[in-house]
Amino acid sequence: MPVSDAAAHEIRTSLFRLVRRLRQERPEGELSYSQLNALGWLEREGPMTNAELAAAERVTPQTMMRATTELVGSGLISRADNPNDRRQVLLKITTSGATLVRDDRRRRDTFLAKAMDATLTPTEQDLLHLAARLMNKLSEVPPA
Repeated sequence: MPVSDAAAHEIRTSLFRLVRRLRQERPEGELSYSQLNALGWLEREGPMTNAELAAAERVTPQTMMRATTELVGSGLISRADNPNDRRQVLLKITTSGATLVRDDRRRRDTFLAKAMDATLTPTEQDLLHLAARLMNKLSEVPPA
C-alpha cells in the first residue's frame, strides 16, 4: 500500500519541528548554523576544499567562503595547501573546532535523551529508535 501524501507531510513537518527544537539547544551568538555545519563536515569527512564544502551544504562557494573565513579567524579551522593540487587550499578542523562540535552534539543529545525519558514510554522510545534507523535508510535514497 503506497504511503499517503498526508502521512509523508506529517513525517516531514514533525522532523522539521524537532530539528528546530534541537537548534534551540545551541547557545545564542556562538556560531551560525552554516558555520556549525561546515565544522561538522570537516570533523566527519576530514580536510575539504571550500568548493567541496559548498557543494556538500548546497550553497555558493562565495557563501561558504564567508563562513570559513570567520572560522579561520576564530581558530576553529585552518588552511593548508592541497598536496594533490597546489592551486587549491584545504580546510581542516582544529582541535578547538572539534571540541566545539563534540560539545554541541553532546548538548543536543543530552537534551533529546532527557526529553525522551520524560515524555515517552519505553515502547515509544524503542519505536522512535527504529524510526531513526528507517529515516537513515530514506536519507540514502539517491536524488531523483
